[in-house]
Amino acid sequence: MRVQCFILITVLHWSMCAQHREFYSSTGQLIKLLGVGRDLVKNLTDYITAEEAILENLKRVLPELSAVTAGVGSADELEEHVSYPLTAYRLVRTLRSKWTTVEEILEGSPLPEFQTAVKLNSQSLPTDRDEDGIALGLLRLQDTYQLMPQSIMGRGQLGLVDVESFGPNETFHIAMIAYKHQKFSLYMSWMLETLKQLDLGPLSASLLRMDTLPMAHSFIQQLLSQDRTEIQVTLQRMYHISLQQGFLQGVDHSDIDLLTHRSSFNRTYEALCRGQGIRMASDHSFAATLNLQPPERQKRLFCRYSRGGGSVRPLYAPFKEQDEWDTPRIVRYVDLISDKEIDIIKKLSRPKLERALVMDLKTGNKFSTESRVSKSAWLPSEEDPVIDKLNRRMSDATGLDMTAAETLQVENYGIGGQYEPHFDSKLANDPDLALKGNRIATILIYMSDVRLGGSTVFPDVGAELTPQKGSAVLWYNMLRNGLEDDRTLHAACPVFVGSKWVANKWVRERGQEFRRRCSLSPTE
Repeated sequence: MRVQCFILITVLHWSMCAQHREFYSSTGQLIKLLGVGRDLVKNLTDYITAEEAILENLKRVLPELSAVTAGVGSADELEEHVSYPLTAYRLVRTLRSKWTTVEEILEGSPLPEFQTAVKLNSQSLPTDRDEDGIALGLLRLQDTYQLMPQSIMGRGQLGLVDVESFGPNETFHIAMIAYKHQKFSLYMSWMLETLKQLDLGPLSASLLRMDTLPMAHSFIQQLLSQDRTEIQVTLQRMYHISLQQGFLQGVDHSDIDLLTHRSSFNRTYEALCRGQGIRMASDHSFAATLNLQPPERQKRLFCRYSRGGGSVRPLYAPFKEQDEWDTPRIVRYVDLISDKEIDIIKKLSRPKLERALVMDLKTGNKFSTESRVSKSAWLPSEEDPVIDKLNRRMSDATGLDMTAAETLQVENYGIGGQYEPHFDSKLANDPDLALKGNRIATILIYMSDVRLGGSTVFPDVGAELTPQKGSAVLWYNMLRNGLEDDRTLHAACPVFVGSKWVANKWVRERGQEFRRRCSLSPTE
C-alpha cells in the first residue's frame, strides 16, 4: 500500500509538470523543477526504506540528488536559489543524469508497477534540451559580460555563488555545447579549464589531439601574449589550417573582440548591458558618448509629481514621474504597481507560462529562438480585478486610451534569459493593423529587481534602464508624423544573477488621435 501511494503521488506530480517540458527558459519553471526534485528525493527515500534489501545501489545516487535540492526554505529563497546560473545548471544536469542511473538500477526491481511509473513519467524530467539550454545560457552570459570560466564558477572576481564548483565532466559538456554552436573561443576557454582540472600535462599536447578549430585571430593573439611557446606554435598551426579549410573566409579580422566574433553593433549592445560608456552626448549619438562628460542634455532630465493625462483619479495621489532619456523620450513611473499586485499577477501567470516566440518579419510565422529566451503569459482584464485596475492606472498615468491596447503580457526570464535588439512596432502580417493601428507606445512594468544583468537597453542612442521593482517605463514607438521611430530599437540584456519578471502593455494608435496629436514635421 505504501509503495502504491508513492507511485500515485509520483505520477500525479509528474503529470502536472508535463505541460511545461522546457525548464531552462524561466526561473518559474526551475522552481517547479526544484519541487519535482525534492519530491523525487523524499519519495525515493521512502521507497528505499521499504525495499532496503534490493535497493542498496539507489542509496549511492540519493546523496547526489539531495545535494541539488536541499538547503532552501521560503518561496523567496527558492527563487533566489535557482536564479544562480551555477545552481540552475547543476540542478538540471544532476536530475537528468542521475535519474537515468536510477532507471538503470531499477531494471532489476521486483516492483513492475514502480518501474513502469518511472519510465512512463521520466519524460517530465529535464531533457537533453534543458541541459544544453542551461549550458548555452551560461555561454551567453560569458560572451555578453566578457567573463572567463573561473568567474562563471565563482572563482574569479565575481565570486557570487558559495557552492561547489564545476568538475571536468561539466566543464567539458559546456565546451562541447560551445563547439556545437560555433562559439569556438568559448569552447577553447572551457576546454582549457577541463584540461587544467584533469591535470593532463602540457597543454600543447592536449590541444594537438583536439579537432581543428576556426580560431579568431584576436583570441590567438591574446593567448600569444601569455608567452607560452608551445601554445603559440599549436594555435598558430590550428589557425592556418582553419584558413586553408575556409573556416574564416569573409571574416573582417579588424572587427573581432577578445572573446568571439562580434560586429560593432553587437559590441555596442553588449557594452550597454555591462554598463559601459553610458553617457548622454549633445549630438544624440552613442558613438560620441564614450569619452564625453554629461553636457546640457543631462540637466534637462527631471523628476516630478504628475497628474498624468488629465483624469480626475490622480488628483489626490499624483504619479511619481522621472525622465530617463530625452530623445527619444523615455519616462519612468515609480511605484506604479504594489508588491501585493505583483504577487497576484505572478500567481495568475505561472500556470500559463509558455516559451516566448518571435515573429518572422517576412512570413509572419512565430517560432522559438535563442535570441529570445523567456516564458510569457497573457492576462486579459477580466482575468482578475487587479489587471483591470492596472490597465486603468496606466491610462491615467500616460494619458493614453487603453481601449485598443493589447492584452497584458507577463514574461519571466530564465538563466541567461534575454531578448536581443528588436522593434515593438515592426510587425509582419499584423491582423490588428488595419483596425487598431500600429503599436504607438510601449509600457514596460518591472515586477522584480535583478541583482546582476537584465537591463533594458537602446543600442542606437545609448540608453540603459535598470529594472526597478514596481516601476514602469514608457516610450513611443511612433513619431507624431505617423512614421516608426527607429531610435526605439531595444533589447533585454541577459539575466546574470536574479529572477526577472516584467509585464508589457502595447498601446495601439486607435483612440490616441486627440490624446497624442499628430504633426506634419518630418522629425517629430
